[in-house]
Amino acid sequence: MSATRLFTFAMPRLIALLVCLVVSPLAWSQGYDHGQWQILSARYGTPDRNVDVTDTLRSLAQEDTNFRVTNRTFGNDPNPGVVKTLRIYARGPNGAMRTFEYRENDIVDGNAFTAWRSGNWGRGERYSGWGEPVYDQADHGQWQILAARYGTADRNIDVTQTLRELARQDGDIRITNRTFGSDPNPGVVKTLRIYARGPGGATRTFEFAENQTVSGAMFTGWRSGNWGHGGWHGGWG
Repeated sequence: MSATRLFTFAMPRLIALLVCLVVSPLAWSQGYDHGQWQILSARYGTPDRNVDVTDTLRSLAQEDTNFRVTNRTFGNDPNPGVVKTLRIYARGPNGAMRTFEYRENDIVDGNAFTAWRSGNWGRGERYSGWGEPVYDQADHGQWQILAARYGTADRNIDVTQTLRELARQDGDIRITNRTFGSDPNPGVVKTLRIYARGPGGATRTFEFAENQTVSGAMFTGWRSGNWGHGGWHGGWG
């Protein structure tokens, strides 16, 4: 075989080999970076004591797709003797925001997040507090809560703050005396009344009897708790 024919025969294979050598490391580093959620920031600890671990999380992500949440992982124990949580604040493809929570010894799976291994996230918008308003898919209802009362027409109490705390914990709530920590009218069936304003400015009263379930999906900002700060002065009626 002549030198020219040998060169012509070998060149395509040589190019293919060079492409593989260049592309493979890139594919390896980005192969797990096709999740739907873009990380904004991360905090580790408890509501009372927590620290920003965004940069540490980025370093961990660049080393592996999965890791276990421990004090040693983050090199810090912000609240000794108490079970800590890792909170990852992220934005989805449609702009919705969500908080991912992992307790101590849980495994974080980077496949849920976009650009996980590249570390190309968490460099701009951050949440400085533990409970910043972060909206998830359950917070896209049409009605904004103004206030809430629990009881009967004769005896009732304001439960707006309690409802806000419950909403942050779950999307659905069952109505009982125990739920609100009070029985304003013993021996009588109570009702939860939620007063809300719609997108057009109209107001509406939602009623839920004892043992019924409130679905937060109908209310805007339900899980964020960014509601019920005024705007209703009508009492029970």
